[in-house]
Amino acid sequence: MTGFGRAVLELPSRKVSVEIRALNSKQLDLSPKIPSLYREKESEIRSLISSRLERGKIDLYISVEGSGTNHFNLNRELALEYAGILKALSAEIGQPTEPDYLSMILKMPDVIGSETETLEEEEWKALEKTILEAVDALDRFRLQEGELLSLELSKRVATIVSLLEQVAPYETKRIEAKREKLQKWLTELSEKAPIDANRFEQEMIFYIEKLDFSEEKVRLSQHCNYFLATMLENEGNGRKLGFITQEMGREINTLGSKANDADIQKIVVQMKDELEKIKEQLANAL
Repeated sequence: MTGFGRAVLELPSRKVSVEIRALNSKQLDLSPKIPSLYREKESEIRSLISSRLERGKIDLYISVEGSGTNHFNLNRELALEYAGILKALSAEIGQPTEPDYLSMILKMPDVIGSETETLEEEEWKALEKTILEAVDALDRFRLQEGELLSLELSKRVATIVSLLEQVAPYETKRIEAKREKLQKWLTELSEKAPIDANRFEQEMIFYIEKLDFSEEKVRLSQHCNYFLATMLENEGNGRKLGFITQEMGREINTLGSKANDADIQKIVVQMKDELEKIKEQLANAL
């Protein structure tokens, strides 16, 4: 499920911003972008987020505004020593022009050194709290999205149930039409050759049973109720809902293959359309 969370940490020397963006994914895929000052805590940051976010493609951005994390120092004594050596060498070899000593000296080893700032435990604890605040903001965003998604899914499932109820009138009419058609064929055949009425009755019962989809209707109704009940559970059930839609699709397909009626086929097509929309929406569910 998509989401976004942001939190800001105000420190005396700098401001730290934490942003978390999430997209739906089958497993947790965390991509952190962390300044060098906090990089030593990357393992703890990963554990912190994985303990709160079940799955998803998570992008974490930690940015720092204010004083940098690296301080550069000039070793003046060493620089002057290099300058004296270069000038003496230049005079010794008879250098005709005055070279750019400064650019040469700055490239010499140990003339410019960096002093890396260390992360204090107090600052880490504050950052840890800020990361959790960003995760909480992400969760609130996801809950809002989830409520809208739940309404949409409930509406789609209710439409399938309503369409299923519309099958009943056509179902009775279909059986009667098939019975009359078979009876007509029997009359035509009996005029040409004798017909075993008992055998014909058995065949007709077998044929009608093949057209019966009462069990499919019951199972589809049960799957719809199970889908709605599962959505009300507290834990993330995106995968479980996906499995239920597979079962719903199986019953709808069987109903369509047994329909043998244009009106029922139209209803089946509408149910398949609603089911596909449910599957598309479930791609955004945890």
